[in-house]
Amino acid sequence: MAHWIHRPLRDTALPLLIGGAACLSAWSAQAQSAASPAASYIYQCTNASGRILTSDRQIAECSDREQRIMTRDGVVIRTLSPSYTAEERVAIEAKQAKQRAQDEAKAEAVRRDRQLLQRFSNDTAHAKAREAALEPAMQGHRISQQRLRDLEEERKPLRQEAEFYQGKALPIKLKMQFDSIDAAEAAMHSAIRGQKEEMARINENYDIELERLKRLWAGAMPGSLGAMRESKPAGKVSSAASAAPTATTAAR
Repeated sequence: MAHWIHRPLRDTALPLLIGGAACLSAWSAQAQSAASPAASYIYQCTNASGRILTSDRQIAECSDREQRIMTRDGVVIRTLSPSYTAEERVAIEAKQAKQRAQDEAKAEAVRRDRQLLQRFSNDTAHAKAREAALEPAMQGHRISQQRLRDLEEERKPLRQEAEFYQGKALPIKLKMQFDSIDAAEAAMHSAIRGQKEEMARINENYDIELERLKRLWAGAMPGSLGAMRESKPAGKVSSAASAAPTATTAAR
């Protein structure tokens, strides 16, 4: 004869009820996740004031900057680029171009300041460099001045000869000699003007350097003085030495 053992309901049904509830909860979570997959991720950005914003959807306030898409564990899945209109993108690109130009100018100022400090440790060294830079133009100026004096000496005998032809036309040869000396003198005066302009340009450039060097020697950091004031470009200086032989030959 079989004997049935009666057990309380809690000993037999309770595990089944617990297991069923767990399955139901897991299925519900899975269904909810499938219904809204974005809910598993977090959008995060830093706004214009430096505040970190977090949301379960794309943040409108950060449409002009990058947004990070993260898991709830803080792992960055990907990054959303800013969304701009055509006008906004043009403005941003212009701003970036301006910033690049400023950065390049800053780097150039630092480079030039460091080069100046390497070349010139004091004002004596700078003064010697100025003298050396001026010497070619000064030498050309001296040659031009001497050439003018020589041309004046060459003109004297021609004047004496021309006295015999007062009131008459000068012989062609004599006239050509006068014309040649006139042309040579004009060339020398032009050369002298160019040499003076070159000396003035060199002095101005060295003055600009010296003004900046004094501030750097006093402790200013390279690049902290802004862009160096533009100096004048080198001009073409007439060569009196090359012009003199031609003029001399023609005058004779």
